[in-house]
Amino acid sequence: MKKKAVIITLGCAKNTCDSENMAYLLSEAGFEILTEVEGAQIVIINTCGFIEAAKTESVQTILEAVSYKEENPGVKLMICGCLSQRYARELSEEIPEADYILGVMNMYDIAGILKDEIAPSTPPNIYLKDKNSPIRETGRILSEKAGYAYVKIAEGCNRNCTYCAIPLIRGRQRSRSMEDIFGEVQRLAQTEGRGEIILVAQDTGEYGTDNYGRRMISPLIEKIAQIKEVKLIRLLYVYPEAIDDELIQAYQNCPKLAHYIDIPFQHISDRVLKRMARRTNKAQITEKIALLRRLVPDMAIRSTFIAGFPGETIEDLEELADFLKSARLTRAGVFAYSEEEGTPAAKMEGKIEEEEKERRRDYLMEVQQEVSSRVMAEFVGQTLEVMVDEVQEEGFYCARSYMDSPDVDGAVYFTSEKVHNIGETVSVYINDSTEYDLWGTEQ
Repeated sequence: MKKKAVIITLGCAKNTCDSENMAYLLSEAGFEILTEVEGAQIVIINTCGFIEAAKTESVQTILEAVSYKEENPGVKLMICGCLSQRYARELSEEIPEADYILGVMNMYDIAGILKDEIAPSTPPNIYLKDKNSPIRETGRILSEKAGYAYVKIAEGCNRNCTYCAIPLIRGRQRSRSMEDIFGEVQRLAQTEGRGEIILVAQDTGEYGTDNYGRRMISPLIEKIAQIKEVKLIRLLYVYPEAIDDELIQAYQNCPKLAHYIDIPFQHISDRVLKRMARRTNKAQITEKIALLRRLVPDMAIRSTFIAGFPGETIEDLEELADFLKSARLTRAGVFAYSEEEGTPAAKMEGKIEEEEKERRRDYLMEVQQEVSSRVMAEFVGQTLEVMVDEVQEEGFYCARSYMDSPDVDGAVYFTSEKVHNIGETVSVYINDSTEYDLWGTEQ
């Protein structure tokens, strides 16, 4: 009889890809993959450990799994992902109920570990490979029904931003080959019906610099666009420096490349950017935005920012607020600075109290909410092509336009007398807007 396993995924889209890889490996090894915890004999938690809130969520989820294990004798508990990579020893000591604790690069060995064919690197339950270990190609079992799929094109990051622990957790950048990515996208589009392909990595724009010797994101886009079943390609996590002439030409010349780009600016004050060890300044950021809008006029620009970084003054905060007002970004998220041990920023002077960091975050989000409300209102009276994500009730659908990435952006809600399936493309006339969403009827 097959053993039943469930994988609980926390964190970002890159973790989702990892979980789907693990599901495939387990299925190939004879395990049955469940979508709910109930009935599972093996509970696998793919954790996030990027910021404090993510760590807290991961620990809470682990403790819930511990309770399930106590209520169901014989259940095995596995902890993997970023939290276990970073805190393997602490988890082993503080959560004795955990049977297996895996590092991020041990996911490829998951079946052998569960079959007790692979010994722990640190007994009794820690399996920890070098975080810079090579990527191994494997299949995926998609975790949910959707018209889109994330594709992770690289692992790790070569940047050394002072606030970020990702290089400590995931190691240096290792890009996959174009051939392997192309093959995966073919399967997703042709076999799984995923028309929208979302390319992700820690630093998507630098794809290929390690294994091809130069940025290869534009040639990769061109190659993927050749797949007939791919309707849309979306880029996330592109740093400003990677937006070069070649990438802009891809936006101009490739009809399948969504006019959407996610650029993590993180701040606009030159003083704060320098303390963050970012490689751009205010002038370069504003020039890059102007260039994109001049050459790709309908470009939707998304970004993220950090409020309350050590040493951030009220003047720095107001400079960022003024930038949000003037830049009129299509989408933006603001996060309160999270101190991560082992990073240079954790040792900096000028630390700001938690309550004040949250106040600054909320203030900036209020500014952006007003901006977003005005930006969304400009689409009233226009017709947009949208992809159906959800059938909410008969005749009422939730969809996304080219401006909307799943989970982090807004949505387009529309009514229709026709029946539509998830993943279908529909023309919608926009007749109303809110701060982040659009409303309309099928054209």
